[in-house]
Amino acid sequence: MEDKKQPQGDLLLRTQTMPADTNPNGDIFGGWVMSQMDIAGSILAKEATCGRVVTIAVEGMKFIEPIQVGDIFCCYGYVEKIGNTSITVKLEVWVKPILNACGVARYQVTEARFVYVAIDENHKKRQIPKK
Repeated sequence: MEDKKQPQGDLLLRTQTMPADTNPNGDIFGGWVMSQMDIAGSILAKEATCGRVVTIAVEGMKFIEPIQVGDIFCCYGYVEKIGNTSITVKLEVWVKPILNACGVARYQVTEARFVYVAIDENHKKRQIPKK
């Protein structure tokens, strides 16, 4: 299952998938994948907006391939757009199988756009500083 496409953006998060993260079919649960993507995206959004952010939307979530226990989960991303108070981060998840798959190339399993809003200490929208 080799994909000639390469990940877009910076590596934001990398971890190994564990048995506790599976659905009833034994694949990694989509909700776990989405939460890891949200963590990765929020790290980038916080850096880009110089402060707190909250997730307000996930656009275009599409699962391409399942993820197996033991796979190395890698989330890549980049800032796609910065508005006055919101920021859109494009995220891609790629995995590299390592259990019983020596030499198998990494491949993409999902992608989505996560939209965050910058907030202040009172949980109100704030302007994103221009850099």
